[in-house]
Amino acid sequence: MVDGAARGNPGEAGCGAVICNETGAVAEEVCHYLGRATNNVAEYEALLVGLEGVLRLGGRRLRIQSDSELLVRQLTGQYRVRDEKLKKLYGKAVSLLRRLDAYRIIHVPREQNRMADRLANRAIDSALKKRAPQRES
Repeated sequence: MVDGAARGNPGEAGCGAVICNETGAVAEEVCHYLGRATNNVAEYEALLVGLEGVLRLGGRRLRIQSDSELLVRQLTGQYRVRDEKLKKLYGKAVSLLRRLDAYRIIHVPREQNRMADRLANRAIDSALKKRAPQRES
């Protein structure tokens, strides 16, 4: 499962990925703060951290779940990638996907992607908390 979040578009952004093993058990959770980015950039960054994690763990066959219709349709060839920033991220994603033996990417409703969404928002919250001025007691 992968998800990106941006508070504002563009705005403070984060990404998250949940990597599960063959039985569906969570093998790893990854999240990163991205700074200021669009939601679509955050979605692609989530995919990239997820793919990097799977490859690092030795995964060769993968089912990717995302609630981003744009991401899924671009990677399945239904939509063209027009945005220059997304073209670069798309290229990186395709390069990582080629290292797998097999993969399938599917669109899921937001409700089925809550774990990855929680991670993306955790990354933003953690970064904003660190930047917030500390109150004196």
